[in-house]
Amino acid sequence: MPAKTLFTAHVHTVGGREGWAKSSDDQLDVKLSVPGSNRPGTSPEQLFAAGWSACFEGALAHAAREQGVRLPPETAVDAEVDLGLDEVDGYFLSARLNVSIPGLAEDVAQRLVDRAHATCPYSKMTRNGIEARVALAVAA
Repeated sequence: MPAKTLFTAHVHTVGGREGWAKSSDDQLDVKLSVPGSNRPGTSPEQLFAAGWSACFEGALAHAAREQGVRLPPETAVDAEVDLGLDEVDGYFLSARLNVSIPGLAEDVAQRLVDRAHATCPYSKMTRNGIEARVALAVAA
C-alpha cells in the first residue's frame, strides 16, 4: 500500500542564510542568519534542531502511551546540530539529542527513548537519509 501524505510544509526562502523564510500558511516567518555571525536571525541548523527535538518529544509521548507510562511534565529534549567542513566532502551536518525524563527509572526511560528513536520521522531521516528531489522551477 502506498504511503499516505499527512501534511506538506510549504516554505518560500529568499536570500539563503542571510535572507528570509516564510511558510504558505504564515505560521513561520523568520529572518535567517549565518551561524555564529551574531546578526539577528535564526540559522537553518537551529531550525533543524527545533524540528527534530519537537518531533522526538512527540514520538516519546507516543511511546509512553504505548507502554502505559506517564511522562513527567519536565520531560525535555535538547538538540545540538553541528555545521562542519571536511576537506574531502565539504560542508556536512552532525546532530545529537539529549533526552531528560526526570523521575523515571533509567531502564524505563531508555526503553522509551529507544522506541521514540525508532519511530520519530526525523530520527529515521538521520539514520537512513530522506527521499529528496531537487528540480529547477521553470518560469511560465
